[in-house]
Amino acid sequence: MALVVIKLKYLCEMLEILYQDQYVVAINKPRDLLVHKSFIASDIQEYAVQLLRDQIGQYVYPVHRLDRKTSGVLLFALDKEVLKQLNAIFATRQVEKKYLAIVRGYTVDEETIDYALTNDSGQVQEAKTYYKTLERVEVAIPFGKHATSRYSLVEAYPETGRQHQLRKHFKHIFHPILGSRPHGCNKQNKLWLDQFGLTAMLLHAVALTFEHPVTKEQIHLTATLDEQYELYNAHLGFNLQAYYKK
Repeated sequence: MALVVIKLKYLCEMLEILYQDQYVVAINKPRDLLVHKSFIASDIQEYAVQLLRDQIGQYVYPVHRLDRKTSGVLLFALDKEVLKQLNAIFATRQVEKKYLAIVRGYTVDEETIDYALTNDSGQVQEAKTYYKTLERVEVAIPFGKHATSRYSLVEAYPETGRQHQLRKHFKHIFHPILGSRPHGCNKQNKLWLDQFGLTAMLLHAVALTFEHPVTKEQIHLTATLDEQYELYNAHLGFNLQAYYKK
């Protein structure tokens, strides 16, 4: 019987805490880290809920979710009553979520994508995403019959919170997020893998703004970009520093 070794990537690392008080805590979630246990990835032995609990020495309750491949701001409640209050705030869309993504092609200056999505249970749900284009680049990376490739740096604000909403919405408008699987461009993903050895999905939850359920303060959290953006951007040349800290 073969011995299966699962590399525990984060056990020796401290999660980056963006904000903490006696009611809530927020981290900059690394990409490839699950938020919590999942039957889909039952072989994974570490996840954000467990790691953060062990790091701060108390139970934590995730208020929202980020895909495994998505990095950025992730908020937790520190007790169930605060969780209930935050759930109500999120359910009534009294929060602003801001994401950064790099997508294939030239997107328009700004647009609202109003396109319903079907969840895993077959239920059709309304879904809206507003985005604006920050920069566009054309780089000397041959793709298919084209001598160059075009990409856009976008800032996206989901008005609803459907599963894989941003990935599905940008694919719907034919500007898939670079590195996204399965809601991406397989040929583009293969291009970056073959030429540069890069596979990360370039979607980052860069900011979260909400009213604190207890203190009533306006909380604005931001999360810096990880090294994967820098590796891709060495070939793309976006002026990321003009918009976000690295």
